[in-house]
Amino acid sequence: MREPISTTTGAVALAVKHAADKIRAFLPAAARPRVGLVLGSGLGEYAERLGDARSIGYPEIGFPASKVVGHRGRLFYGRVPGAEGGSGIEALVMQGRVHSYEGHELSTVVLPIRALIKAGCEVIILTNAAGGIAPGLRPGQLVLLRDHINLMGDSPLRGENDPELGPRFPDMTAVYDRGLRLLAERVAAAQGLGLPSGVYAGCLGPQYETPAEVRMLRSLGADLVGMSTVPEAIAARHMGARVLGLSCVTNLAAGLTEQPLSHDEVTETAALARTDFLRLLDGILSAFGAEPGPEKGSAHGQS
Repeated sequence: MREPISTTTGAVALAVKHAADKIRAFLPAAARPRVGLVLGSGLGEYAERLGDARSIGYPEIGFPASKVVGHRGRLFYGRVPGAEGGSGIEALVMQGRVHSYEGHELSTVVLPIRALIKAGCEVIILTNAAGGIAPGLRPGQLVLLRDHINLMGDSPLRGENDPELGPRFPDMTAVYDRGLRLLAERVAAAQGLGLPSGVYAGCLGPQYETPAEVRMLRSLGADLVGMSTVPEAIAARHMGARVLGLSCVTNLAAGLTEQPLSHDEVTETAALARTDFLRLLDGILSAFGAEPGPEKGSAHGQS
């Protein structure tokens, strides 16, 4: 297991810079990826659809590698074709992530997100497999995150703050970017896909929630529950990146169905939703690629 990243001033920024430098060395000389995408359980196939794709294993760039099925642990670079023959957009795509329940400190869990932003990504798209809590959600349903509840008992910002990465007390009023959510909704509507929005509760895991815990989560306003995404979203906003969150409902939460919960069900249901998921991601990235790019020298994309 990787050693946890020290949270003393300067240590986190140094680890982020080291990983970002390795990412830049892996990229083609003229590459300028604007989007970083994290693929959750059972959703990793999208990375292999990129144009001009190349990939590298997480250990080679200093990322922690997951041992959970469905998280292959490779970083892809490639291009998503643009709409109507446009040039498209370059992206860095993570096939899987690590989780705190695997024994990692949150500073380690969010290292890849921080490195993608440091390497130039201005937008982070976080995807996950989630349990459905809200009435009407069904397995295979895609849901747009509008907010989250952090129930992991920790924050990736705990420890001394490094102003190189972001402010001591970052605002979390709008973690999931409104403009990106509107773009995703327009794309989904054009594709004839239902894309309800919801609030995601991030829990530590790895055990699934009990029926009583699910009732509590519902009373708190959660529509979905999972074991990832929240720390990454916090770290991305800390660094000033725009965040878009997408969940694939892979099972109904405990107490809402008679069927026992299992990770096999999660990966199998994600596979069944793959066609809609891939189409939606293509549409979102193509639409975003048509927007003007950032001015040179963004706050955290250069070193």
